[in-house]
Amino acid sequence: MKKRIIYPLLGVLFLLTSAFAFHKFYVGVFQVNYAAEKKMLQITSRIFIDDLNNAMEKKYHKKTFVGTSKETPADVELLKKYLSEHFSIKVNGQSKAIVFLSKEVEADDVLVCYSRIQNVDKFKTLEISNTILVDWNAEQQNITHITAFDTKKSVLFTESSRKEVLKY
Repeated sequence: MKKRIIYPLLGVLFLLTSAFAFHKFYVGVFQVNYAAEKKMLQITSRIFIDDLNNAMEKKYHKKTFVGTSKETPADVELLKKYLSEHFSIKVNGQSKAIVFLSKEVEADDVLVCYSRIQNVDKFKTLEISNTILVDWNAEQQNITHITAFDTKKSVLFTESSRKEVLKY
């Protein structure tokens, strides 16, 4: 009698735990900080390397190896292009150029990118558009934290929510 109860219970338990183990979480984390003393927006992006390479391969029809030992200078140029096409900021309604500074690998599977926008005086609105990896995967979510004027705001960008205007 015990076996009749234990085996089905173990089977259900296995199915439940395996369903959670095989589901991948698609998320990118972005930080935008306004450094008033430097008149600069500092941008940090954290993106999973495998997802980023897959998205760039789909978009540009070229295999890339960003963040790996096989990375080439051409891969880095495509990364810069991809980031500029999928992440933008308007300050008081005017587009601003985002300058890519550097990148590093964190925890073997996350690419951390550092960028900035210079010559940013006091502003009333920031319009952020973030579609990184969204076209590649509809489940992608990009959490963006914005710190300006001693205020921290967070925005979740998804396939259906790609742009947000923040007022200060």
